[in-house]
Amino acid sequence: MNLSVNIAGVTMKNPVTTGSGTFGSGEEFSEFVDLSALGAVTTKGVANVPWPGNPTPRIAEVYGGMLNAIGLQNPGIDVMIERDLPMLQKAGAAVIVNVCGKSEKDYVEVVERLSDQPVDLLEINVSCPNVKEGGIAFGQDPKALHHITKEVKAKAKQPIIMKLSPNVTDITEMARAAVDAGTDGLSLINTLTGMKIDIEKRDFVLANKTGGMSGPAIKPVALRMVYQVANAVDVPIIGMGGISTAEDALEFIMAGATAVSVGTANFMNPAATIDVIEGIKDYMKRHQIEDIQELIGCVK
Repeated sequence: MNLSVNIAGVTMKNPVTTGSGTFGSGEEFSEFVDLSALGAVTTKGVANVPWPGNPTPRIAEVYGGMLNAIGLQNPGIDVMIERDLPMLQKAGAAVIVNVCGKSEKDYVEVVERLSDQPVDLLEINVSCPNVKEGGIAFGQDPKALHHITKEVKAKAKQPIIMKLSPNVTDITEMARAAVDAGTDGLSLINTLTGMKIDIEKRDFVLANKTGGMSGPAIKPVALRMVYQVANAVDVPIIGMGGISTAEDALEFIMAGATAVSVGTANFMNPAATIDVIEGIKDYMKRHQIEDIQELIGCVK
């Protein structure tokens, strides 16, 4: 039985990776999960310098998921190179580094620093606020997305995967902009913008007022967007958004995703990724499917 998939020339032993920001660098989950059993580990977002993130409170539970306004807090690329990448290299899974920045220069600086590092793929988080454009995310304007994709692609030594924001009118327009600019693959979706109010305090629950909604409630939206993008462009897709079980993952694969990412479910069940991998194997056995390629995009 073959579970391996290929993303932009990188072979993953199975189609399951971790959602950026939900798994740290992998080390804190290594006592619950054999990292070498994963198709890949996707790191928390990393910037060219340390980011403190947003003020607290910055996480809230909501029906069917959670809101987070962490603000991409991270220790910066120097710490990642020194502390995290050697550990991940030993762990034995493919490594996908999520890159964030506030300007094109920030992104380029990080990808250049990673050029000689043991990293297989770069996932570029374009949901960051573009400080030069008044704070609108790079991923919400097709021209800005095209431009940053082109700039990053020109400097990156590893294949790049642009991570698309769902907070747009037409996800396929964004996908085409990234593909036209040379991206090697796409990740989608990032979180949906949401809000929660404490009626007793008559105030916002999150200090940031709004946060990114993730978890099971967003899955139908994510699945629809993955299906649309898979039928609009011809690059590999990592599908994500509310995946908790093998059934969820298989829906995304059948909609056209080559691989899937398990995020918020890790907080409820640290072994969620392994459960998803085992569930996919069981499904393939039950249906006598020898190669996962048979399932990718099988629903038209």
